[in-house]
Amino acid sequence: MNFTGINELDVERVHELLKKEATAGGYLLNTDAEFSKNLVRGLLRNEQRYGYRACPCRLASGKKEEDLDIICPCDYRDADIEEYGACYCALYVNEAIANGTKPAAPVPERRPPRAERGKKKEMTVPTFPSGPLPALALPLPVWRCKVCGYLCAREQPPGICPICKAKKDRFERFI
Repeated sequence: MNFTGINELDVERVHELLKKEATAGGYLLNTDAEFSKNLVRGLLRNEQRYGYRACPCRLASGKKEEDLDIICPCDYRDADIEEYGACYCALYVNEAIANGTKPAAPVPERRPPRAERGKKKEMTVPTFPSGPLPALALPLPVWRCKVCGYLCAREQPPGICPICKAKKDRFERFI
């Protein structure tokens, strides 16, 4: 163990597990091993403190229900990677950053201020050829992978389907 109380064998184990899970899901971990292992140390430290792996680059409240959006991988990861090539803490990166053809750049914080968190989003009623379905009001659009049928509710479709690894352009707005 080091001075922070984090066992380095745990850091290695979790780092390898995250790398394996990232690859299986179509994502890449930052290839700077020492950098990404420091982030893993932060995740493990937050797990010791709070009981969950909150992003080490954000201030967690210690209340899981308030921090669900920043439990790694956070809710903002895909949008950050899509727009900036890396997530906020740069644990997850795109191929250009992973292979060194593009440097990682700062990613602005997407997480809303505390006062705005938890507020209900305006519900939208989708319109179908037969007309609107008032009983079906969702806070987010639902996207469908045209290859495997995977469904997800989010602002934008994922960059890569976690099931079949199809690219973003293979998704269609479902609802």
